[in-house]
Amino acid sequence: MKKIRVDGYSHLYRDVETGAIVNCDSSSYKTYVNSLRKDKIKKQELDNMKQDIEDIKDALKEILNRLA
Repeated sequence: MKKIRVDGYSHLYRDVETGAIVNCDSSSYKTYVNSLRKDKIKKQELDNMKQDIEDIKDALKEILNRLA
């Protein structure tokens, strides 16, 4: 893949064959990947909390049914 530097950007290159812009800044890429991981962890935590709330609601309903 032959690349040409994009004017004004030290980390961007254009692929001559496809015309695609390629970011060669590995530091920014690592930051992006880490943010995706953090987002995935936050989503898992949120899903766990939702499930915990459902479990609590079910337990409270069961308690109320036994008292009635």
